[in-house]
Amino acid sequence: MVATYAAVLVICGASLALGQAAIELCGVRGWSWLAPGVGLALLCALCWGAVRLPGHGVISAVLVLLLVLGSVVYLWSRLQEGIEALRTGAPVALLALIATAIPFLAEGHFGILGTSFNPDMSQHLLAAARLAEGQSSQLLNQGYPLGPHSIVVALHNTLGIGLVQGFSGLMIAVAVLASLTALTAFRNQPWPLRIPAALVIGLTYMVASYYAQGSFKETMQALFFLAFVLALREASSPGWQKLLLRFVPAALLAVGSVYTYSFPGLIWLGGAAVVWLLVEVLLVRVAKAPPAGGAVGGPAPEDALATGRGGGSPAATGPAGRGLGPSPARALSFAVLLFAVLIAPEIGRMIDFHSFETFDPNGPGLGNLFGQISPFEGFGIWPSGDFRLTPGTGAVPALGYYAGAAFATILLLYGLVLCWRRRESALIAGLAAAALAYAAARLGGTPYTAAKAIEVGAPLAALVIVLPLLRRPVAWLYLLVAASCSLLALANAPVGPSSYSPALTGLRDEVGEGSTLVLASKQLLDDEQGTPYIAWELRGGRVCIAAAEEAGSHPPRGVRYVVSESRSIGPPFVGLHRVQVALPYVLWEVPGARGHSPCPLIAVRQARQGTPRG
Repeated sequence: MVATYAAVLVICGASLALGQAAIELCGVRGWSWLAPGVGLALLCALCWGAVRLPGHGVISAVLVLLLVLGSVVYLWSRLQEGIEALRTGAPVALLALIATAIPFLAEGHFGILGTSFNPDMSQHLLAAARLAEGQSSQLLNQGYPLGPHSIVVALHNTLGIGLVQGFSGLMIAVAVLASLTALTAFRNQPWPLRIPAALVIGLTYMVASYYAQGSFKETMQALFFLAFVLALREASSPGWQKLLLRFVPAALLAVGSVYTYSFPGLIWLGGAAVVWLLVEVLLVRVAKAPPAGGAVGGPAPEDALATGRGGGSPAATGPAGRGLGPSPARALSFAVLLFAVLIAPEIGRMIDFHSFETFDPNGPGLGNLFGQISPFEGFGIWPSGDFRLTPGTGAVPALGYYAGAAFATILLLYGLVLCWRRRESALIAGLAAAALAYAAARLGGTPYTAAKAIEVGAPLAALVIVLPLLRRPVAWLYLLVAASCSLLALANAPVGPSSYSPALTGLRDEVGEGSTLVLASKQLLDDEQGTPYIAWELRGGRVCIAAAEEAGSHPPRGVRYVVSESRSIGPPFVGLHRVQVALPYVLWEVPGARGHSPCPLIAVRQARQGTPRG
């Protein structure tokens, strides 16, 4: 627990410092809640850029430390303002920490999230372990984005934080930073309104579900997409409109998306930027057109207050306050150029990643799903602890799902109408980009990629519902029901072993397709849900898994290899030959193994379902 929350503290602190310093260097004066997302994006880029240098993560950590100290010095004169802002965000961060602790409290220990939902973490741990040792890995060679892994490696090689605890800390930190980022839209709201709104948006149902299955890359992409849309919204505010560097925060968020999600991440961010420009041009033309009644239109003061405008937030009314501000071409060009420079070292790996098996629509595309999931899950109301289940298969009747989906859909459509009336071009563009990404994944992709598209767009859907309706009772009903669904998903999250090692993956080449018996402790198998991870590690062959305490006197007939824990003294059975030591395991060979093995085959299709996706 201590190591996990130490990782949370380091990641959140570094992200806030780096992000706020970057935003202030762009000319913005005053605290911005875009800082969490911008800082995390910088952290990904910095750690990945230095993790392969000598020291394997040590230089990354030193570089980040120096930049964080420089950021604190730079921001020192504005410390009081930052303290006031952090007081605003402290309740949100604290409640997000409590919510993300629910899986660990329910299981009674810390460890790998989502072991029975998704075995992908075994490959991520292996890639991080190889990166920490300066070695290559399959994911590295395939161009897989390893920015998040490099953060974990930096924590591991400098502070001694275990890889499991590092990834758990990263996932918790992302949930906290996402909830804080949502405060950008609610800066002028009283705290009883903004706190639950920010929490529901940062941990909306699909995000909570992906957190529950240990999918850190998807939750990071959802954070970057939400922050990117809010950065576009801020760029048209009175406080930002005259700044040449007003689009730089959005560019930095796009950089973080590339180092976390490779080129697919730009589908959402690039789509939102293009649609936003088109909507802005349209709204400028509408604003310049003579009104039918002879008066300049605009939202009512109550509407402006409800959307959180004023005090440095986006402008709302008229031709004078509408648009991209002075020199939009120069500002956009500078941001695009900065983005291109920062991702240039990754372009070759992005090309390699294009051939990753995830993008084959003819391959096994279910992943860990049972079929296509409903897009209505992205609207925040889905009363199930497992997002993969169809309506009615859980404790809640199917009617409850349909009623909740209908309620959320009506609110989303109404929120869209209000956003158009209030000229929330960034939110409209973001939601349109999310819808187009889902449509493309549903028509030309796989159920697995379609589900990810729903998850990435879910926080924005919740924002479109909540923001224009926040001062109305119907929004409170939505927040209450949506929060209950998120908590249900968190409470249902399985937690695997905290001492897990990916060493078994390194034995796959040795055992090949031979039948293998793995002897593990009863605690690992029964209490820490280690069985699915062990099976995943040795996929492609026949695998039996048994408790070492109940192994008997000889292996089953036909078993060629036996894997035992290295802490045991001597071979688990008489007559075995030691083949290899891969701490904390030892591989033994059974001489003269014959006959048909009773061990089940971990089929290729099952293996591909567990392969980390883009």
